[in-house]
Amino acid sequence: MWRDHSDLSGVVDELTRAVSLTRESGTSRRAFLKAGAATSAGLVVACFMPLGMRRVFAEDVAKKPAQTLPNAFVRIAPDNSVTVLLKHSEMGQGVWTSIPMVVADELDCDWSKVKVEHAPAAPEYKHTVFGIQMTGGSTSTWESFAQLREAGATARALLIAAAAKKWNLAGTSDCRTENGFVLCGDKKASYGELAEAAAKLPLPTNVALKKPEEFRLIGKPTKRLDSKAKVTGTAEFGIDVKRPGMLVATVARAPVFGAKLKSFDATKAKAVAGVVDVVQVPSGVAVLGKHFWAAKQGRDALIVDWDLGEGAKISSEGLRAEYRKLAQIKGAVAKTAGDVDAALKAGKLIEAEYEVPFLAHAPMEPENCTVEIGKDGADIWTGTQFQTLDQGLSAQILGLKPEQVRVHTTFLGGGFGRRANPTCDYVTEAVQVAKASGKTVKVVWTREDDIHGGYYRPMWLSRLRATLGKDGKPAAWAHTLVGQSIIAGTPFAAAMIKDGVDATSVEGAADSPYLEAVPAHRVDLHSPTSPISVLWWRSVGHSNTAFVVEGFVDELAHAAKQDPLKYRQALLPEKSRERLALDLAAEKFGWGKPLPKGHAAGIAVHASFGSYVAQIAEVSVENKQIKVHRVVCAIDCGPVVNPLTIEAQMQSGIAFGLGAALHSELSFKAGRVEQSNFHNYTVLRSNEMPRVEVHIVPSTDKMGGVGEPGTPPIAPAVANAVFAATGQRLRQLPLRLA
Repeated sequence: MWRDHSDLSGVVDELTRAVSLTRESGTSRRAFLKAGAATSAGLVVACFMPLGMRRVFAEDVAKKPAQTLPNAFVRIAPDNSVTVLLKHSEMGQGVWTSIPMVVADELDCDWSKVKVEHAPAAPEYKHTVFGIQMTGGSTSTWESFAQLREAGATARALLIAAAAKKWNLAGTSDCRTENGFVLCGDKKASYGELAEAAAKLPLPTNVALKKPEEFRLIGKPTKRLDSKAKVTGTAEFGIDVKRPGMLVATVARAPVFGAKLKSFDATKAKAVAGVVDVVQVPSGVAVLGKHFWAAKQGRDALIVDWDLGEGAKISSEGLRAEYRKLAQIKGAVAKTAGDVDAALKAGKLIEAEYEVPFLAHAPMEPENCTVEIGKDGADIWTGTQFQTLDQGLSAQILGLKPEQVRVHTTFLGGGFGRRANPTCDYVTEAVQVAKASGKTVKVVWTREDDIHGGYYRPMWLSRLRATLGKDGKPAAWAHTLVGQSIIAGTPFAAAMIKDGVDATSVEGAADSPYLEAVPAHRVDLHSPTSPISVLWWRSVGHSNTAFVVEGFVDELAHAAKQDPLKYRQALLPEKSRERLALDLAAEKFGWGKPLPKGHAAGIAVHASFGSYVAQIAEVSVENKQIKVHRVVCAIDCGPVVNPLTIEAQMQSGIAFGLGAALHSELSFKAGRVEQSNFHNYTVLRSNEMPRVEVHIVPSTDKMGGVGEPGTPPIAPAVANAVFAATGQRLRQLPLRLA
């Protein structure tokens, strides 16, 4: 259940319409319609992009769309520096480098002079698919690819035209560009020299884009532009922000989901040295101090009385019992073919139940937000994935126009979906504290606040049944999923839930490629409600369904007495992208070759966010402890911008997924979360990180994402390896041996 969002519908109306349209139409076009504005800094280039769901195709870039609003991305200054305005948030996924690479390649500029800034919150920077400025869904690079190529190419064309005019040339055909210069015979001018003149020229109506074989940067391993700032500590994250006269606040929030504040006594809190004020806000009681420790101690001294409500009855065991009952009956049908019930009675039944727990996002930088309200508007500094909604909801709270709320995006110390919250809870809360106190304030969440604060990956239970044909392949397949919808109760529900099915709940299950080879199959869904707030978590529904589907396929392979790799190969078309990734991973791992004594291997392949990932895990088990020694990963993500980004994101996704596979879980008792910090909500430790090898499938297919697809396959790969090593089939996360 989502917290109160009664004021949200107006802000997200554009997003809802966009989602509705994209569900009805798979058509997408893109073009560069307009650019250019002279500034004192030199040349600024802008471009237009439409809404639409299709991902960027390498071969599509010349197609022309309908007109939309302008996006300004490129600034060229007299000192030859090129600044790329990044509409997406950099939260470790590497877009601070990969997206500027796209601009720089088409611009033919000097890579050493490229700078990057987060763009301000403005309609011009909206996502070309989702219609708001945001980062998520592993979309950033493919969504920006054609748009930013054209921005770079148009800037280059304007600079060439300016040079030709300067040199009194009849045309531009003899001019060329190289590393930040326009050249023609013995003539040479830097981009910085030409920028101001270029900004005054009419916009070219058609610009030529490079052919892939002409790329200098795209597709080449390129080191990250943000590394130095992060290593030296000069990079500014939200928690680093300081403003004149700023106070720091912590908030006492409800201990149980759905609880209401009855009363509070701030006498002892105000007596704490450094505490300046205590104010009530919709989310609880805020204590403002001269520094964090004063605010934290003041909050600890508060006396707060809550009406706990029905949420106090929630327990993990109770939810599990409810889910198991629901799994025994049919739910809303997500996909079906053939007479499943008859087919399940026609052969030996193989049945299994899989379960995954609630999970917190647990970014290393907890939620925080700084708000400064002035006479002409308000300024917000935060690491966010949802700039448009932050801006719109904050404006509603303050009675301002959206453009009067200036959102300054900082680096994010991790997001994983938590900072893409449709209710913008940690941002709007800070705005409420600033409004109630009349002070510039930074609200900081503790780790315990983060773990207890909700918006979790839902708990899920799956019941699967199958029968096998004479060839060992599944002849019937029934999969019932039970878990909370992350969309129900939000303004997006009408557009995204059809016939009782939230697509994010069944992704990776209803669209599994294995089903195409099963004559009779059904995937259905139950979506029970709860006061517990849930949200997308890195890889969304795939974080659950990959574990379930790949684990069950492994069970069927062993029931058929077939090799797990060969079994999957027989179910997947030979030229499918899943199969190509699977084959490459098996080749690089050396599947079937002897492993060290006590070691075993498990395999999984899963498609998500337009990319196809296969992983093979090598594990050992000693004293019931699972150790992952090596992971070989193969990915087909289509055309590649920066191979180093792909490698890093596969490593990151594997580490993130291993934490959930081996350790992480949230449990409830009497409505309260039993975990509180990293001592009992455990993530992967450095000494547990396996050796990871990443291999990229050469591909000219649709470009997919890489931020999330590395996470889903690792849990089933490890679980399948544990079975190979011990004979124990583990169907519940985190993995624990009996």
